[in-house]
Amino acid sequence: MQAAARPVTGVDDIAVLALDGVVTFDLGVPLLVFGALPDRYRLTLCAPEPGAVPTIDGFSLGVDRGLDELVRAGTVVVPGYDVDRPVPPAALRALLRAHAAGTRLVAICSGVFALAEAGLLDGLTVTTHWRAADLLTRRHPAVTVDPDVLYVDNGQVLTSAGASAGLDLCLHVVRRDHGAAVANTAARFAVAAPHRAGGQSQYIKHSMPQTSGQSLARTREWALRHLGDDLSVRRLAEHAALSERTFARRFVEEAGVSPAQWLLVARIDLAKHLLESGHSGIDEIARRVGLGTAANFRARFRKATGTSPTAYRQVFRQR
Repeated sequence: MQAAARPVTGVDDIAVLALDGVVTFDLGVPLLVFGALPDRYRLTLCAPEPGAVPTIDGFSLGVDRGLDELVRAGTVVVPGYDVDRPVPPAALRALLRAHAAGTRLVAICSGVFALAEAGLLDGLTVTTHWRAADLLTRRHPAVTVDPDVLYVDNGQVLTSAGASAGLDLCLHVVRRDHGAAVANTAARFAVAAPHRAGGQSQYIKHSMPQTSGQSLARTREWALRHLGDDLSVRRLAEHAALSERTFARRFVEEAGVSPAQWLLVARIDLAKHLLESGHSGIDEIARRVGLGTAANFRARFRKATGTSPTAYRQVFRQR
């Protein structure tokens, strides 16, 4: 089960481990997201051996910190790397020591292979890039691989799918540490969606491959400004000047989920912001986000987050 969200106090030290053949895009994601919040996170780039680290893209990085950083950090991020290159035994031992010390381990894309090789994923469900899922299963049969999710949060160990899913995971980490408002700040800096459709539960699924279609973008923007209203498919379709059937089909093609699922995510995200930043009562928030009664709001919120609105407010209220 996913660990209960808790705020991180002070500045969290994050060590980003660059293994041989590191994927530069994956490496840049945590630097971008956590680097946007210097008052919350302190970043250190390290390698199994300080010096030149070859990337999968044909050039080398100069890294001056070694494996000692893994044990000192509160969070270790392992970006994707060329999984045909062996992970140095010293790096595997350092990951084991960090895990034993309670350090949070975050693997982006193929970075999950290093955690699996260290024996840290046996019995867990994880994810990785869909093209590497079968290989991960063959190499590590004790690990359950779900290729149909953006990321998986197992509490101390978190893994993401490929490419932009690493961005989703890093924003999820910020959201888990400091709440939706701070995560939205990092998302704006990265010019990324604060939360892609699919919900913020342990598994973040997407029903269909996302497309680049933007024909319904104006309707989605309008819906976000009217979340407290009754936003039926009929009303959304009328705004888009489409039939209900055509609208529903095109919405799934563009957003990856149904209108109802997309709206629920948006409403829960707005509810989090209201819980964090204001003093409105539960009944008022339920009305403003379009979830009707307080009882319905509490049930939907708990299902999406694993906690109650009141408990969430106590944990994440802005200081």
